[in-house]
Amino acid sequence: MKIFSWNVNGIRAIERKGAWDAVLEQDADIICLQEIKAEKEQLSEALQAPEGYQGFFHSSQERKGYAGTAIYTKWEPQEVIFGLPRAKELDRHGRTLTAVFDAFAVVTGYFPNGKSKTANLDYKRSYYEAFLKHIEELCDKYINVVICGDLNVAHAEIDLARPKENSKTIGFLPEERAWIDRYLASGLIDVWRETNPDTTDVYTYWDQKTRARDRNVGWRIDYFLVTHEMFTRVTSIESLTEFAGSDHCPVVLEYVD
Repeated sequence: MKIFSWNVNGIRAIERKGAWDAVLEQDADIICLQEIKAEKEQLSEALQAPEGYQGFFHSSQERKGYAGTAIYTKWEPQEVIFGLPRAKELDRHGRTLTAVFDAFAVVTGYFPNGKSKTANLDYKRSYYEAFLKHIEELCDKYINVVICGDLNVAHAEIDLARPKENSKTIGFLPEERAWIDRYLASGLIDVWRETNPDTTDVYTYWDQKTRARDRNVGWRIDYFLVTHEMFTRVTSIESLTEFAGSDHCPVVLEYVD
């Protein structure tokens, strides 16, 4: 079974670039997208209802064309949860989407970057806290929980190309990195780093303005976090660094059903 996760930086943009066909060619069982920057009604039929999938969309209601998440699935979910149930005010921009199935739950998240007026660092702190509470409640109900998406923070020095130069940059601040520590201490596993403990130079985001991707000056800020039980079922994880269409690359998790 396969879960495909990607910050598309605009779902309509990847369709125009021809990258949507490449997504479908992955034949994932579940496709999780972040930063879709659109409402369902703005999407083509091919994006709303690709053959073989059901699509669910959580778009920003406060600022159009901003943030947003989507989940496409080959299976009928038992439940779809839009936003953070106990902190709806913190998900005004469609950042969190959860699909619950018989045996497990999948959560896709687009975390605030902390650098803008609509998503400043204080808001980012509050979102991290509320998101963790949401995950803990899911873990109380399901032993198999998968969290994927753009967490907008690199956890350790090994996770970005220039850690010293970015030691005071939002996205690599000590307090943000400590939040990832809290997530892991709660019982979640960072699948990529757990299975690739010493691997360097594999990133998921590159700044477009500086053509950083050409030089592989990147950040690993897109994750799969899973519960221990789910981790025992994982067979592989891969960052598709050559996958074009966004300033992020997809991450793909495969597991035994």
